[in-house]
Amino acid sequence: MLLPGPLKGMFRSRGGQPPNGPTQPAGPSRAQAALRGGAAAALLSSRPSRGLEEFFTYIRGRCGLRILDMGGATQKNVTFITDLGHKMYSEDFLQILNDTFGADGTTEQSNPGRIEYFLKQTLNYQEGEFDGVLVWDVLEYLSPALLTAVVERLQHVVRPKSYMLAFFHAEDKVDAVPFYTFRIGAANAIEVAQHGVRQPAQLFNNRSLEKLFGRFESVKFFLTRERLREVIIKA
Repeated sequence: MLLPGPLKGMFRSRGGQPPNGPTQPAGPSRAQAALRGGAAAALLSSRPSRGLEEFFTYIRGRCGLRILDMGGATQKNVTFITDLGHKMYSEDFLQILNDTFGADGTTEQSNPGRIEYFLKQTLNYQEGEFDGVLVWDVLEYLSPALLTAVVERLQHVVRPKSYMLAFFHAEDKVDAVPFYTFRIGAANAIEVAQHGVRQPAQLFNNRSLEKLFGRFESVKFFLTRERLREVIIKA
């Protein structure tokens, strides 16, 4: 769905019920409700981002690329990407995760039927459809079976040599982590806002992340002051 008005670019927001219930198409009101920003959260920080800088270095000087944002649509992100001459697609990945499995439904994330349904709602794209993906921090809320399926699907939908940017919390022994929204401030700067806390399904160190993305060409890490690992994954 092409958004009207100032929020330009390609946007797709999908949700609905799990496999034992009906699937409802997202209407305009749901799409607008998916937009994150403004007074919904306090701005924690605006800081340089080496990961974001690497991501935009990859697409610098190119035009007409297809970029996927898995954090839900924000005005800043859509405007920044489309002003560079690219097409922006957006999935409210965590909202669809909650709709499918429940906010704390990690025990259901190994159900093959629900996994298949979830992938149809979030990453149902053609092979090699995207030139870059802003994954943000959504992967650490997936239990192993679902995470493996999502990473395999990401590898399917990105073109060879394209970049993905993902964030992971650096602490490996915590029960809950801050739940952030990320907004692009510049090609090398990011705004980070917290929306409370959320229990991760699993936490990662550098070695486990290298194993997770072992079928990709390369993985590169940057540690931030929020104790986040910014990870650039090259397909």
